[in-house]
Amino acid sequence: MITGLPALSYEQQQQAVERIQQLMASGMSSGEAIARVADEIRSSHTGAHVAVMFDDEDEEEQA
Repeated sequence: MITGLPALSYEQQQQAVERIQQLMASGMSSGEAIARVADEIRSSHTGAHVAVMFDDEDEEEQA
């Protein structure tokens, strides 16, 4: 699967990490915090995107 992910600067990455840590400190699970921040980034990001290919072959072999 090929998808376009937001290209974030180092500063934007740090802000995302800090936001995830804040959410976790308030009692949210790490997975939920990561998902929420990812959704926030996707909905507000207006910059470039990086093309990424995910290899699903391993998942097919395990099924």
